[in-house]
Amino acid sequence: MKIPNDPVILLSFVNTQLRDFYPSLEEFCRSNDVDMQTITDKLTAIGYQYDEKQNRFR
Repeated sequence: MKIPNDPVILLSFVNTQLRDFYPSLEEFCRSNDVDMQTITDKLTAIGYQYDEKQNRFR
């Protein structure tokens, strides 16, 4: 799966995927063959952290 490169668009995309289809960030990454560290690094750079309990970046 090709994920958005722009961090703000990536944030929206990942949170939507997590909300609608995946129980965790790990499952999203595994299912779509994307690197979890890459996503986390891009979103951390714009001030967002993954909240495991809410299953979204905040």
